[in-house]
Amino acid sequence: MDKEAPSAQHAQLLIDGRWVEGCEDFPVFDKFNGSLVGRCERASKEQVDAAVAAASRSFESNKLAPYDRYRILMKAAELIEARRDEFARTIVAEAGFPYVDAENEVTRAAQTFIISAEEGKRLVGEMVPIEAAPGHAHRMAFTIRVPRGVVCGITSFNSPLNMVAHKVAPALASGNTMVVKPPQVAPLSGALLAQVLLDAGLPPGHLNLVQGPGSEVGGWLVENKDIAFYSFTGSTPVGKSIRDAVGLRPVALELGSIAATLVCADADLDRAATRSVQSAFRRAGQACTSVQRLFVDRAVIDAFVPRFVAAARALKVGDPHDRQNVIGPLISERDAARALAWVDEAIAQGARLLHGGTREGALMQPTILTDVRPEMRVICDEIFGPVVSVIPVDGLDDAVRQINATPFGLAVGVFTRDVMTALNAARRLHVGVVHINEPSSSRVDLMPFSGVKDSGVGTEGPRYAMREMTEERLITASLS
Repeated sequence: MDKEAPSAQHAQLLIDGRWVEGCEDFPVFDKFNGSLVGRCERASKEQVDAAVAAASRSFESNKLAPYDRYRILMKAAELIEARRDEFARTIVAEAGFPYVDAENEVTRAAQTFIISAEEGKRLVGEMVPIEAAPGHAHRMAFTIRVPRGVVCGITSFNSPLNMVAHKVAPALASGNTMVVKPPQVAPLSGALLAQVLLDAGLPPGHLNLVQGPGSEVGGWLVENKDIAFYSFTGSTPVGKSIRDAVGLRPVALELGSIAATLVCADADLDRAATRSVQSAFRRAGQACTSVQRLFVDRAVIDAFVPRFVAAARALKVGDPHDRQNVIGPLISERDAARALAWVDEAIAQGARLLHGGTREGALMQPTILTDVRPEMRVICDEIFGPVVSVIPVDGLDDAVRQINATPFGLAVGVFTRDVMTALNAARRLHVGVVHINEPSSSRVDLMPFSGVKDSGVGTEGPRYAMREMTEERLITASLS
């Protein structure tokens, strides 16, 4: 574990178009076998400030025309696809995701750049009918979208490539410059993406990349007054601290959740079981939209549970480097131990284990519980692991009440054949996203994605993020 493999990578800091060493480096380990994947440079405070200053200078001195942004981002998408194998291998190693998820993430990242490039050509304001006001027939008004300046993106490990893309591509497409900090435990994909953008012709200084612990490097970024906008994905406590620290500067915060999916009495049970199993356990349950609470109408729960357990048993779990496996390890053995401790605690308090409940190192078996109670941590805190609790409900009213009874409100899935049930649920569930006949994690990159309550503020998805990352400016003209 101490000897660096021949294929190991060395991720440096990108400041003003140059790759530079930091104040020290830190190792990046394979999340399954513990081998050394590569080393990453750690930024000093002076380097963080230099990265922001470079982005600020580049914003002022090198304004890219919309078509030039489009051309660069489209070239970046092409290069992501050309380097698909390298990206996928990196994601498998540094994040522990199986190849099926890693390759899908590469595809999604390329699409995120394509969508952003296209939306950058359509970023417009609107006409304002000021002439309709009494005494103003001689005037006209319209709005334009103006880039904010330096955008800071801070990302999480559970989507080490596409999450960076969702910060970087909309920021650049809307005319901003960027400083991005990838997660410390999975920093290599972000560095590879930064090189792709340089190769695509992005001006030096337009994208700067710093690495290191969020508590330190992230703190320095939040302190820097030259940053105009923050886009953060991570825990709710950290998101709240960022919002408190940046004052009136705008933010987009994608935070935690205890995501739920509802299976109604009239649902297609086979579809609901197979889709919900994928949502609960893919990426080892490490997504803010992974199904953690699975509400099932009491009328069909006896028919549904065997289908759901059978679908979970069919999942191949193990080494993510083996293409046959679809579930890999958690990001660390510590996180797997914590998740299993919550499961054991719930069982000691009366919950019943239907499947799983074991681990080997960071690899935890998909785990299904029932007979849980509202105060158990497995359903009242975000577990961020491959654990789902099946909870019986007595109709839609009971389900809505229980789903809404947390501080979070990100995404919900509802399986039903009845359009009235679907639309009533969508209107009453206090969340940002409702998926009908899909589970809570059914995200498509071009759609708006946002939470309510403690699940965040602001909206992701290229078109919608670009509006967050620009200011609306009103222009009036007198024609008399």
